[in-house]
Amino acid sequence: MHRFGAVALVGRPNAGKSTLVNQLVGEKISIVTDKPQTTRTRIMGIVTRPDWQMVIYDAPGIHKPKDSLGRSMVHTALGVLGMADILYYIVDATEDFGPGEAYILQVLEKTAQPVFLLLNKADRMKKDDFLPLIAAWRDKREFAHIFPLSALKGDNIAPLLAQTAVLLPEGPRCYDEDEMTDQPARVMAAELIREQANNATRQEIPYAVAVFVEKMEERRPGLMDIYAVLVVDQESRKGILIGKQGATLKEIGTQARRDIEDLLGTQVNLRLFVQVRENWRNKQQHLKAYLE
Repeated sequence: MHRFGAVALVGRPNAGKSTLVNQLVGEKISIVTDKPQTTRTRIMGIVTRPDWQMVIYDAPGIHKPKDSLGRSMVHTALGVLGMADILYYIVDATEDFGPGEAYILQVLEKTAQPVFLLLNKADRMKKDDFLPLIAAWRDKREFAHIFPLSALKGDNIAPLLAQTAVLLPEGPRCYDEDEMTDQPARVMAAELIREQANNATRQEIPYAVAVFVEKMEERRPGLMDIYAVLVVDQESRKGILIGKQGATLKEIGTQARRDIEDLLGTQVNLRLFVQVRENWRNKQQHLKAYLE
C-alpha cells in the first residue's frame, strides 16, 4: 500500500517554516533569513520515501498586513490550508503566547484536517520546560500530535515524518523520486538573490525589495548568464542597496552567485541592477508580476 498527500504549514512570521521545509525536503528550496515575512509566495516541496510521498506547502507567515503586498501574503497563507490533508502548525517555543497565536488558533477552528503542533527551536529550551509548555498548549485545543523539535538541527524530524505518513491518504505518488519542488529555476534564482539582499541590508530594506530575473540563458555548456533587477520603492533605499562604491550590491551578487551555482550545478555569470518603482508594494500591476 502506497500513500500520497499534502501537508501545509501555518504559523507566524519567523517561526521557522521555511527552515523546516528545507530540512524535510533535504535541499534548500525556500529562502531563510532572520527577518520576519521573508517568504512571500507559496512554495511547494516534495518528500519521497519508498512507501509514501507528500507535498509540503510553505507560505508566508500570518500577520497583520500593512500594505497590499502584506494582504496578498496573508491571503496566500490562508489559501494553502484548504489544499492539504494535514496541517503543521509551527510555533516558536521560545516566545510567549500572544494575540498572533490566538488568531491562528481561531483560523484552525474552521479546518477539518488533523493538526500537528510543532514546537520549534526546542534546542534553545531547558528540558524541564517541555512538559509545562505542552500541557499549556493542550489546554488551548486538541492536536493530532505535539512535537518539540529543531527545524534547524533536524531534531525529532524522523518521528514527525513517521506519524505524518500514517495519516496520509492511500494513493500513488505524483512526482518522480528525484523531484524536490515545483519552483522554476528562474524563480528560485530570484529568491536566492533576495535572500542575500535581506542578509546584507538594514532592517527596513528587506520589506521593500523585489527581485526579477530578466534573462537566464546558457551561454555555453557549463556557463549560465543571469541578469536580475532588484526593485526598491524609494530612491534612498536604492543607495543603501548599492552601498558605498557598489560594495553592498557586489557582496549580494557574490553570495547569491555561489548559491545559484549550487542550485543549478553550473558556473554562473550573475549581473545585478537596481531600479526604483515607487510604492510598488501597493500597486497591483507590480504585485501581479511579482507574485505570479
